[in-house]
Amino acid sequence: MASPRTRNEHKQYCLRSLGHPVIQINVADEQLEDRIDESLEHMRLYHWEGIERIYYKHLITEEDVTNGFIDLPEHIYGVKRLIPIRQGSSGTNLFDVQYQLKLTDIYELNNANLITYTSTMSYMALLDQMLNGYPSFEFSKLSGRLFFEMGTTKLTVGHYIIIEAYIAIDESGKTNGRFWGDNWFLSFTEALIKKQWGSNLKKYSGLQLPGGVTIDGTSLYNEAIQELKDLKDELMNKSAPLAMVIG
Repeated sequence: MASPRTRNEHKQYCLRSLGHPVIQINVADEQLEDRIDESLEHMRLYHWEGIERIYYKHLITEEDVTNGFIDLPEHIYGVKRLIPIRQGSSGTNLFDVQYQLKLTDIYELNNANLITYTSTMSYMALLDQMLNGYPSFEFSKLSGRLFFEMGTTKLTVGHYIIIEAYIAIDESGKTNGRFWGDNWFLSFTEALIKKQWGSNLKKYSGLQLPGGVTIDGTSLYNEAIQELKDLKDELMNKSAPLAMVIG
C-alpha cells in the first residue's frame, strides 16, 4: 500500500510489520492506541518534523496584568521569545522618533540618501534592543502558563504582544497526514508495540504450547528496548530538538 496518511493506516502498517495477520499480535486495541499516542508525543518533543514555529498574537487584558501570566493553548509546546508591539511602532504617535524620520524622509526618497536612512533605522533598532530588549518570561508546558518577570516587563492593557512559539504538528491539517508515513515515526511506533507485546507475554515465559512452541516474551521485550534505544540515539544525533527550547 501507499505510505500511511491516517492514524488507522499507521497502526495497521505497524501491525503488518510485526507479522499480522500471519502472526497473532497479543496487544489489545486500547494498548495500540496508547502506544501510538506515546510515539506521537515523542515525535512532537524531539523530531525535527514534529513541531512548527508560529507567531501567536495576544491582547493584554487587566486580568493578565493582575495575574502576571497568560494562559496559552494546549498545542503550544515551547516559547522562544516575546515581541511587544509598542504604540510608536505603528507610526500613529506624532512624537515618535521613527514617525518623524518617516515624515521627513520616506516621502522624499528621491532626494533623500537611502543608505543614510537605512543606517539610521538600523541604529535606532539597535538602541531599542539595548534599552528595552525583549520581555523576560518563564513558560511551562505542563501548566500552559506564560509567566512574566514583572521587574523587566511592562504590560500595557489594550496593547498586543506577539509570542514566537512552537506548536505540535496537526494530525490532519495542512500536512495532509503525511507525517503518519515518516519512516522514523513508523519504526518507533512499531518498537513500542513490540515492547507492549513482549510485556504482555512475559508472564507466560517458558510456557510450552501444543507442537513444542515455547513462549518467550522476555526476548521480544528486550529486543524492542534495544530498538527504541537505537531510534532515540538516531534522532538525537541528527537534530537539535525542541527539548533544548522547553528544557
